[in-house]
This record gives sequence, C-alpha cells and structure tokens, in this order.
Amino acid sequence: MRRRNFLKTSTLGLVTGLAQARTPLPPILGHGEFRYRIVPGWGVLGDKTPVNNCHGIVEDAEGHIILFTDHTDNNVIVYDKAGKLVHKWGTTFPGAHGLSIVREGRREVLYLTDLKRNAVFKSTLDGEMLDEWNWPETSGHYENAGQYRPSWTLHPPDGRFFVLDGYGKDFIQRISKDGKQEAVFGGQKGGIEHWGPHGGIYDDGLLIAMSDRQYLLKLDDDGREKLRIPLPGGNPRQIQRVGDHYYVAHLADNWPADRDSRGFLSILDKDFKVLSNPGGTAPEYDDDGKLAKMAHKEPVFLHPHDLVVDGEGSIYVAQFNSGNTYPIKLERI
Repeated sequence: MRRRNFLKTSTLGLVTGLAQARTPLPPILGHGEFRYRIVPGWGVLGDKTPVNNCHGIVEDAEGHIILFTDHTDNNVIVYDKAGKLVHKWGTTFPGAHGLSIVREGRREVLYLTDLKRNAVFKSTLDGEMLDEWNWPETSGHYENAGQYRPSWTLHPPDGRFFVLDGYGKDFIQRISKDGKQEAVFGGQKGGIEHWGPHGGIYDDGLLIAMSDRQYLLKLDDDGREKLRIPLPGGNPRQIQRVGDHYYVAHLADNWPADRDSRGFLSILDKDFKVLSNPGGTAPEYDDDGKLAKMAHKEPVFLHPHDLVVDGEGSIYVAQFNSGNTYPIKLERI
C-alpha cells in the first residue's frame, strides 16, 4: 500500500472509530440480575405496515413475535427475532385489545378480544377464524352488546378459558372446553364503578393485572380471592410468567397528570417479591417486607400494555396510547 493511501485509510478508520466512540449507548435499565438495553429501531416497519395502539404481544413456537394493533390496515403483525416483517393479516379489528396464544394438540391458536366488536375470537396463527363468542346475552348481567367490552382471555391447561370484561361491566366468564358458558362472577358492585380486571394469566388460578388498582389479584376458578399482591406506584396492565419469575407491564400512577411519566416494567420472583423495575426506580422493602412506592424514572416507555419474554431473556413491550410507536425490544445484559 502506498504511504498516501495508508495514511488515508488509517485516518478514515480513526475518524470512524472516534465517531462510534461518541455515539452513546442506550441506557441500562433495571436492577440486580435483570438489567437491559433497548435495541434501537427494532420492529420499525414504516408506512407500508402502520400501527395505531399496540395492545397484545405473544411469541409462537417458532420464535416469531406476534403483535395485535387496532390499525385496520394490518391488525396482526408477525415479526422475526430481528424485528423484520414475516407476514401480516387482519383488517376487521378496530377495537383490537387482548391477545393470547394457546397450544391445542399439535397446533397453536390465537384468542383475540375486540372492544368495539364486543366479542372474543379464536383464529389460527395465519388468520383463519375458528370460533367467536359474542356478548353473554343470557347471563342476565347485560342489557345490550355495547355494555360488554372484553379485555383479555386467561387459559388453564385443560381447555377451558376465562374472559375478563375489563372495559365493560367487569364480570368474568368461565367458558367450558366445548365453548359454553359455565359461570359468571365478579362485576361492578358495592359502589365501585370499575374494579379493574384488565389482563392476566392462569397460574394455579386466575392471576389478574388490576388496572388502576396498583396490585395483582389471584382468584380461584369460582372467583374467590386467594391472594393480593400490592405494587404501589404501578398500575399493572398485563403480567406474564417465565419459569420462576413474573413480568409486569405498568402504567405509572401519576399519568396523565405528568405526560412524561408514563410507565415501567417490574420483574418479580416466585414469591412475588419485586427484583427489578426496568424504566423505573429500584425496588425497596422495609424491615417488615413492605414495598415502597415505585415510580417512573427513565424516559423510555410511554404506556406499557403487554410484554413477552423470549428464550434469551429479551423482553418485547407493546404500548398503548404511545403515538403510533412500534414495540420496544429490551435485550438482557
């Protein structure tokens, strides 16, 4: 190599290295063993695949990340792990909200709730509709379909499922394996306008993310309370379990008064002790084991609504009311 070319190449390499050195890394989020960095640009697809509010998010057996948005150009968006589009479908869910994935024998199916269509739907992963459950007219609790706005479904391993009417009258339906209503419990009563069964999972009973109530609630299959887990400062929207840990998506309790303080995640151990709050303040317990009020800290999340954790420990967060933003991927470090 000529000396001039050598110097030119070396100078370019030095400038590039300095430029890279000046590019700040995304902040580290979380605490203890559960710390993360945002993967910049993950899942951003542009004008051809728009999103509105992003509500539900799951992972299928092939490792695809499946997003449910209420944008009727493409309600269901399927990503690979790199955040690239695999395929998309759905134009008939203007009130897209809850998304659950369930294994039935050799296949996986989706359960989708729609707040505006007042119904729960079951589909294949590629969008073939398999079943539909409309408002529970015969239950005696509803005067019309508009009072029923189901937010999520919870699924025991035996084929039954539960429907949370989180934006309607707050009743919970238990549906049999053959799709018939078995029981209805909960509901608005005792002067409480809305008691908050928004999302949740089946975890030896119903483990419910209590929207705007700052706790998780565990019920048995007949609606009797088994456990209440306080999460002061956080308003849980959804919860997922991976192994011995629970992951919770929160809206910060001072929203919308403070538009810059909109939420964080929490990671809990099997005994429901908070270990880490990505995007929020570090969890603190007093000598009596009482959790101090948690709060938003990092300006990362706008309105965490659901999350899913992959086999590598990365977290994918879907956000509602967030300015048409795509999901956020947090890579564990």
